[in-house]
Amino acid sequence: MRLQRSGVIGSAVYIVAILAWLSIDLPPLGLIAWLMLVVVAGSYVPGAANQVTLARAYLASPAFYYATTGRFGLLAVVVAVGGLSDLVDGTVARRFAHPSQLGGALDPVVDGIFMGALCTGLVVGGFIPLWLALVVIARYLLPAAAGGVLLALGRRPELRHTVTGQISTTLILVLIGGVCLFRALNQDASGVLNAAEVVIPIATVATYVHLAFALRRPASSSVVGIKAG
Repeated sequence: MRLQRSGVIGSAVYIVAILAWLSIDLPPLGLIAWLMLVVVAGSYVPGAANQVTLARAYLASPAFYYATTGRFGLLAVVVAVGGLSDLVDGTVARRFAHPSQLGGALDPVVDGIFMGALCTGLVVGGFIPLWLALVVIARYLLPAAAGGVLLALGRRPELRHTVTGQISTTLILVLIGGVCLFRALNQDASGVLNAAEVVIPIATVATYVHLAFALRRPASSSVVGIKAG
């Protein structure tokens, strides 16, 4: 592991953004420490696209902070920026370099960190039920666990997007983001939350089924696609 030029530049840009945020808000020290940890780790991550992907790891801190405090106007902006970064990173990868295995592995990890922080904050704030947050967190933990199982079986997983993974990630972002947006506009969010409580578990189960089929492929298969993000 060594410092990467693009990583150092990306971390420097994020430090400026962090300082700008801290000049107008002061989150708990634990959330600031998280930001510093991502800055250090990010300096070792190569590629402009991967630096865009890391935006969601940074945004996990303000997402948790604003969710716990019920500042939904700012939270809606954070969720929107996080969703935008998810759309842009693939475009950047195709524009400046070929999509990489590292990018394929990093994307679902930061998705899980961002959505996990957001949903945990909403639970702490009393805005969504705990079980729904656990479903969302499990949605991202399972692909990582599946990848570990495949590696343990001597099968090299191919990290790529799947239809079920893309659909479930989009639905989670839209529905949980919708709850935040409705509350930011002082509207009744119960309808969106009720939809989330039905749709997100179904989408998550669909992702699990897809991964189960991948795990059942013959051990002789050298490459198995398991990225569900």
